Amino acid sequence: MVYITSWDEFVDRSVQLFRADPESTRYCMKYRHCDGKLVLKVTDNRECLKFKTDQAQDAKKMEKLNNIFFTLMARGPDADVVEAAGKDQMEAQAVKKGRGRKQ
Repeated sequence: MVYITSWDEFVDRSVQLFRADPESTRYCMKYRHCDGKLVLKVTDNRECLKFKTDQAQDAKKMEKLNNIFFTLMARGPDADVVEAAGKDQMEAQAVKKGRGRKQ
């Protein structure tokens, strides 16, 4: 088992692992309330990648990773994951657009 410390590296390697063998790749998340730790795990029975965090802000990152995996599982391993990740950013910009002083 490999704990990866960089979030971007974990996402990239997880997507590569899924695209290499989509039939046997699994994605699991575990939260331990007593420790306040979230552990994400992606494995294909040969290689196991893990990411551990105790930061609340990483919950949004986990949500984006879920969207990426949902896209890959629904549309196939050749799907464009930039759409899944970019969709959240476009929605966030639309919300910010209306704030501020009216002129």
